[in-house]
Amino acid sequence: MKVFLRYLKPYWLSTVLAPLFMVIEVICDLAQPTLLARIVDEGIARGNLQLVWKTGIFMLLVALIGAVGGIGCTIFASHASQNFGADLRRNLFKKVLSFSITNVNKFHTSSLITRLTNDVTQLQNLVMMLLRIVVRGPLLFIGGILMAISINAHLSSIFIFLIPPIIFLFLWLTKKGDLLFRKIQDSVDRVNAVVRENLLGVRVVRAFRREEYEKENFHKNNELLKNSMIKAFSLIVFALPVFIFIVNAGTIGVLWFGGVLVKKNQMEVGNIIAYTNYLMQIMFSLMMIGNILNFVVRAGASAKRVLGVLDEQPAIHELQNALYVPEIKGRVDFEDVEFRYSGDTSPVLKNVNFSVKSGEVIAILGETGSGKTTLMNLIPRLIDVTSGDVKIDDSDVRVLKLQNLRKYIAAVPQETNLFSGTVKENLKWGKEDATDEEVIKAAKIAQIHDFIINLPQGYDSYVERGGRNFSGGQKQRLSIARALVRKPKILILDDCTSSVDPITERKILEGLREYTKGCTTFIITQKISTALLADRILTLQEGKMVGFGTHEDLLRNCRAYREIYESQLGNGMINDA
Repeated sequence: MKVFLRYLKPYWLSTVLAPLFMVIEVICDLAQPTLLARIVDEGIARGNLQLVWKTGIFMLLVALIGAVGGIGCTIFASHASQNFGADLRRNLFKKVLSFSITNVNKFHTSSLITRLTNDVTQLQNLVMMLLRIVVRGPLLFIGGILMAISINAHLSSIFIFLIPPIIFLFLWLTKKGDLLFRKIQDSVDRVNAVVRENLLGVRVVRAFRREEYEKENFHKNNELLKNSMIKAFSLIVFALPVFIFIVNAGTIGVLWFGGVLVKKNQMEVGNIIAYTNYLMQIMFSLMMIGNILNFVVRAGASAKRVLGVLDEQPAIHELQNALYVPEIKGRVDFEDVEFRYSGDTSPVLKNVNFSVKSGEVIAILGETGSGKTTLMNLIPRLIDVTSGDVKIDDSDVRVLKLQNLRKYIAAVPQETNLFSGTVKENLKWGKEDATDEEVIKAAKIAQIHDFIINLPQGYDSYVERGGRNFSGGQKQRLSIARALVRKPKILILDDCTSSVDPITERKILEGLREYTKGCTTFIITQKISTALLADRILTLQEGKMVGFGTHEDLLRNCRAYREIYESQLGNGMINDA
């Protein structure tokens, strides 16, 4: 918990003032039963109305002071807890942004969302509760016992029979609740995962008419969440009547034995009333403490999940003495590169060796699962090699500052992702200071300019989250334009024209060659027609580089390339070539 305490340190004043104001409220609450006893025994019983008025007014004043204490505690506790939650959520998000693909895959996106929202909210509410009730509960308990003993020590022996069962009850709840509340958070993860998958893949669900299946899948996970919550909260439902029974039994005991003492003139009626009030305060303070323990258990499950993210070390590390290069030319070398994902026994890439000159256009060709995307993810260090070296301008990418390295690299991934905002804001996402002329030029090369200017607000038209108001081909072309605005030295296009027609694709790639002169360009593709536009073609098969050269060289010397070529263009084209 020391990790979380540092998030409260900047708000130490509110953290200190909240309990102090609560102390004021508790003192006022403890004073009320004694003042009430005085009204009954010295005022009403003896007909002293002046004392009744004076004490009554004083009680109102004490209640007012107590209310100020309670309000002050709530204000300062809210300030501390809300800022605690905001800072924790911000740092958690910052940590997630530092994760590599491997780290994100370890936690899963839906779980990370739950941890950033639901789990942080649980901890935020815990801080709020601790600053308010953790002071109120114990102080009322201790103060109530002391005040009760001061009224009648002999009668206070009743607490020996009341307090241990309640403590045992709450300890039992704490032990049982820990596992149950962890199951709740895991169930929330699963529900979020189902919802996220269906929202992102709604078109696929409808295309394959899987609505009923997905409804049943959601229903199943929703039922698991419901049952987990019922099991957890049934403990509380069971405990509450038991607690109320113990409180009522204690009240009956006080009234019974107190009545006996009144008959013997060893106690006055006002003191019985005061004692009963103190008994209720003691019992309900124990209930507060029990609720805190119950909430601590639930928040404890969230704390472990949040700490799991905070303690996770990014798979991609930047060296303390990492190099900063003022500029790169774009030469790329792969030397004996091997890569395997964590936990996998067989490597995804094996013994990959090739060199690319600055300004070359290279096509990466291969069947699905051959490692094309993995190969390109090594250049901007989205993942790191298991062995071997990836070099840019003779410098290993692992010795360069990450921000410095990625400044010169732009990538258009397979899954295009646009952000909420205007078209212009999306295109300037990688270069905020880009001029309108640069944006328009990039859009023209990406063959999307004409479409944009025909939108209602042109470049100021709004893009919905994820680009839902654009087609797949439009999103791909916008993503290409966004990468071009950056004017990178290394450009990676990962099958980013799959939703574009062949004519438009050829125009884009020809425009790219002209616009990106001096820029090393990698085009990941499965289409021979696209690969033919490159200077050289690198062919992958099951993670191995089986060919690297010009189209003519590969036709003569690379069987895998020749098979791909034949399957797409036919034998006749080979003879023509």
